[in-house]
Amino acid sequence: MSEQDRLRWRCRRGTRELDLMLMRYLEQDYPKASEAERAAFAALLERPDPEIQALLWNAVPSRDPHVAGIIAKIHASGASDDAS
Repeated sequence: MSEQDRLRWRCRRGTRELDLMLMRYLEQDYPKASEAERAAFAALLERPDPEIQALLWNAVPSRDPHVAGIIAKIHASGASDDAS
């Protein structure tokens, strides 16, 4: 099983909105991401669902600048889909 396949499984979080946001990043941005960005995405997926939701819903800011960058990219990916 490839690393991307493992991450795809870990993107399944139990809420449709969260799953869609994480999968969109994995499919669109992860393949061209730097190693640091890939590590930050994997670190984000290690967090509990309520914490990921709070970060993605901008309820709490990330103290980790790398994770904050991933959150921004996830939001940017969603915005481009919403505009179409």
